[in-house]
Order: sequence, then C-alpha cells, then structure tokens
Amino acid sequence: MKRRRILVIDDNLNATRIVKLGLERVGNYEVRALNEPSQALTVARDFQPDLIMLDVCMPDVEGSELAEEIAGDPSFADTPIVFLTSIVTPQEAGKTGTLVVGSHEYIAKPARPEIIAACIERQLALSNRQHSSAAFISHA
Repeated sequence: MKRRRILVIDDNLNATRIVKLGLERVGNYEVRALNEPSQALTVARDFQPDLIMLDVCMPDVEGSELAEEIAGDPSFADTPIVFLTSIVTPQEAGKTGTLVVGSHEYIAKPARPEIIAACIERQLALSNRQHSSAAFISHA
C-alpha cells in the first residue's frame, strides 16, 4: 500500500514533531514537518503531499491566507487542506475531535494521532471521490 504524504505546517517545532511522530506510528504516512510557513509552496512542490495540515495562528502568516495561496496553485487545486488549531476547543469538536467550517475540517489541539489520522483518511476519501466524479463527468 502506498504511503500517504502529509505536509504539516506549524510555526511550533514541538507541535510538528508530535504530529509527525504520532502519524508515523498509527498510519501508513510519510510526514514532512515544516516550521517556516514562508517556505510552504516550495516545500509542497518538492514533497507533493496528498494532504496539507496547517496551523491557523502563526506569527508571519495566517493559516487561512496560506491555505488560499496553496489552493491557488494549480498543482494543489485538488489537495485537501486541514487545519490543526487551538482556536477550536475539544468541546466544540465533539466526539470526532474535528469541526467542519466551510470547506475545511478543523482539528482541535491537542489531538490524539488516531483523531488526526481519521480526519486525514476522511479528507483523502472525499478528495478521491470528488476527483473520480470530475473525471467521469469530463469523459462522459
């Protein structure tokens, strides 16, 4: 089975380290951690992630702005973006540990690796279904 490539972007070194180690332990993931949000597009182009996970509040750039920049790049138009943030509380996230706002899923920090992995799998499955439907429609 192909390992899923996950790019985790957070200005906090400990946060990315915890997510990276946790995901590599619970799932079939290759995780690249990035603590310099200004390098996001360069690293993403090199790594070609299946999913990008972003912190919302970072000193130099807001996660939502970075998400727009990434999504605006044609090579990442179909790449799911998930936010891992402390602006969503575990109480707001409920039993799943996540909250959907608009077209993005938000994971409340701190999150167990199993919750993060479940969110990743949901987003990748949704992305694959949307991609398959678009391919079917374009070939019909």
